[in-house]
Amino acid sequence: MRFWPMVFCLAVPALTATAEMAQSAATRAAKPKQPTAAVAIAPVIKDLPVRKVVLYKSGVGFFEHAGLVTGNQRVTIDFTSPQLNDVLQSLTVLDDGGGRIAGVNYNSTTPLAEQLRSLSLGMGEDPTSTELFQALRGQRVEVTGVSGGPIAGRLMSVETRTEKLGTSDNSLTIDKFFLTLVATSGAVRVLELTPTVSVRPIDSSLQGQLDRYLELLSTTHSTGLRHLTLDAFGQGRRQLRVSYISEVPVWKVTYRMVFSHEADGNATLQGWAVVDNTVGTDWDNVQLALVAGAPQSFIQPLSQPLYSRRPEIPIATEAQSTPQTHEAAESVAMQADGAKESLNSPKSERRDLKSKYLASAAPGVAGQGLDSKGYGFATHADLAASPAVNGVYRATDAIAEGDVSTSAFDDYFEYALNQPVTIRKNQSAMVPILQQEVPAEHVTLWSERQRSALRAVWLENKSSLTLDSGSFSIFENGEFAGEGLLDPIHPGEKRLLSYAADQAVRAKVTDRRGERGLRHVQIHKGAIVETYMDVASVTYSATNSADLARTLLLEHPRRNNGWSLDDGVAAAETAPDLYRFRLPVAAHSTAKLEVRERGPEHTRVVLDPRQDTTAYLVELVERAPGAEVQLRPVIDAEIRIADLQHQIEESKKQVETAAADEARARENLTALKGNDAARRFVTELDQAEDRLQAERKHSADLERQKSEAEDKLAELISALSFDWDVTAKS
Repeated sequence: MRFWPMVFCLAVPALTATAEMAQSAATRAAKPKQPTAAVAIAPVIKDLPVRKVVLYKSGVGFFEHAGLVTGNQRVTIDFTSPQLNDVLQSLTVLDDGGGRIAGVNYNSTTPLAEQLRSLSLGMGEDPTSTELFQALRGQRVEVTGVSGGPIAGRLMSVETRTEKLGTSDNSLTIDKFFLTLVATSGAVRVLELTPTVSVRPIDSSLQGQLDRYLELLSTTHSTGLRHLTLDAFGQGRRQLRVSYISEVPVWKVTYRMVFSHEADGNATLQGWAVVDNTVGTDWDNVQLALVAGAPQSFIQPLSQPLYSRRPEIPIATEAQSTPQTHEAAESVAMQADGAKESLNSPKSERRDLKSKYLASAAPGVAGQGLDSKGYGFATHADLAASPAVNGVYRATDAIAEGDVSTSAFDDYFEYALNQPVTIRKNQSAMVPILQQEVPAEHVTLWSERQRSALRAVWLENKSSLTLDSGSFSIFENGEFAGEGLLDPIHPGEKRLLSYAADQAVRAKVTDRRGERGLRHVQIHKGAIVETYMDVASVTYSATNSADLARTLLLEHPRRNNGWSLDDGVAAAETAPDLYRFRLPVAAHSTAKLEVRERGPEHTRVVLDPRQDTTAYLVELVERAPGAEVQLRPVIDAEIRIADLQHQIEESKKQVETAAADEARARENLTALKGNDAARRFVTELDQAEDRLQAERKHSADLERQKSEAEDKLAELISALSFDWDVTAKS
C-alpha cells in the first residue's frame, strides 16, 4: 500500500515526477515504470461509496470512501461548492495495490466579481436603478411612455429631486428621478421616470452586455455540483480509499434513565445520539463513530480562483540590473525520503485522528474485524446484519454489551459503533450508544442559593463509556418524572443530576453563629500581623411533608483559604466550592444539621509616625498583654506627639489673634495720623507686634519639637520585634 497525500496542482507531469521519486529502488526494479503519457484511462467510476463516517462536536465530519479499481481507472466524487473547500484542504488517497495517483482535477469557476469586471457596464453584484442608468450614460437609448411619442437620443445624466407633498413645514417629501436626454435633433429633454416610462438601449452590443450581466447574476444563485476526478494508475484489481473532512451538523446526545418499580439503587441508563446526514450522499452500511471533542478546524476558499493585485513598476530607463546567483534549495528527493521514513517508521507515535483512521482497514473488507481498541472495521457478515434501516432505529433495538466501544485519545473520546449504520441523504437517525445498569440514588438537593428543593439523581458512571454532555429524561414506575442536562461524566465519576422540583421538602437556615479569638501577634519593623481563629456554625432545618422518607443533600459554601470542617463533622461529598451533607428526613417530620467550621483570619496594620494609632495599640495590649513592654514606648511617644500637635493648634490660634490685634492697631494709627490721640495707638501697635512675634516663635518651637518626636518614634517603630502566640503564653 502506498500513501499519497495530495498536493493540488493542474500540472499532472509534476505530480507524476514527485511520485516516482518517492518509490524505493526495490519497487522500481520489481515493477515496470508506469507511463506518464498516453495512458489509457478506464471509464469514469461515478460512485465510490462512503464506508466510514466520523462526526465531531466541532461541526466537521471525517469521511472515507472505499471501492475497487482495475488497472488505470478514473474515479469521480461529487461535492457542493462549500464542501469542496474542506475537501481540497484535507483530501488524502490510499491505494492498497501499489498504484499511484497521477492527477486530481475539478471543475472551477471564476469569481463573479472577476467575471463582471470583463463587462463594460461597470456595475457590481447588487446594483440600484440609479447605478444602472449611470452605466448607460452616453449610450443611445429610446424612451417610450412620454407625451409626444418615443424619443431617441443619448442619455446624458440621471438625477434625484426631493419634493414636498404639501405646503406646511411638516409635509411629507418624496424623491423623483429625472433623465436628461440629448435627442438626435440636438434638443435637450428632461424626462421624469414614472412607472409608465421605459428606456431601451438601441445598440445591440449594449443589449448583449446587459443580457450577459443578468446571466452571470443568475448562475451565482444556483449552487452546482463540483466534480472531483482522480486518475489512479496501477495494475490489477486494487482497493482505493479516499478520505477528507467536510462541514456537517453537530451530533447531539440524549439519555434515558429508567427506574424499576422496586427500588434497588440502580437505574437503566440508555444513551442515543442524534445524527443528521445533510451532505447529499447516502451513508449505506457505513462504520459510524462519534467523537466528543472540538479539534480546530477552519474554512479556506481553496476552490475559488484568487486574483492578486500586482504592483505597476515603471520601465527602467537608466539603471540596469546586475545578474545574481542564489543558494540552491535542499534536494526534493531528500525531502521526500525524509517524509516517507517518518510516516513508515514503526517507532513514530502518530496520535492524530486522521492518521489513526486512515491506518485502519476499510469497512466491508473480508477478514477485517474489530480489534481490542475499537479502531477496526466490520466484516461483510456484519454489514448485512445492520439493525438500522433508512436511518431509523426502533426503540426495541436495545443495544447489547459490545455493540459500542469507546476510545480516549488526546483531549477527545469516541463512541465507535461496531455494527454498520445506514442513513439516507437528507435524513436523520437516532443511534443507540449506551444501555447499562448504573448505580443511581434518589435524593433531594437544596442550597441557600436555590431556595426551592430539587429532586435529583446521584449517578455513578460504572460504564466504560464517557457520558457526553446532553439532555436526559427520568422515568419512574413507568411514567415520565422530569428531565434535565448533564455535563460530561467520565468512567468512575459520580454526579448529581436534578430533574424536578421537590414540593414536599422545605429547608432553611435556623441559626448562624461565629466566634473570634486571637491566636498570634507578630510585629516586625512597624508591621503588626494579628492572626485570629474564627469558628463559624450554621444550623440547617428541613421538613418533609411527603408520605415517604427523603434523603436531603444540603449544599454548604466551602471556604478554601485555610478553613476546614470541625472535628466530628463530615461531608458526604466535597466539591471545589461547596460541601454536600447528607441529612435523612423521615416522612412528616423535621430534621436538623449543624455545620461547624474553623479557619484563620489575618489583619495587618502598618505603624506610621505621622498617624495616631494610640487607641489601636492600647486595645492590642489588652488583647495581647505580653506586647505591652515593647509597645509602651511607642504609645508614650504617640501620646507626646499628640500633645504637641494640640499645643501647635492652640499656638496657631494665638498667632491668628495676635495678627488680628496688630492689624487693627495699625488701622487705628493710620486713621489718627497727626492727632495727639495717636500716641496711645503707637504703644498698642508696639505691644501687638511684640506679642505676634512671640507667638510665632513659640509655634515654630513646637513644630520643631514635634518633628524631633516623630523622628524618635520612627526609630522606636523600626526597632520593634515581637512574636506572641496564645497557645505558648497561656
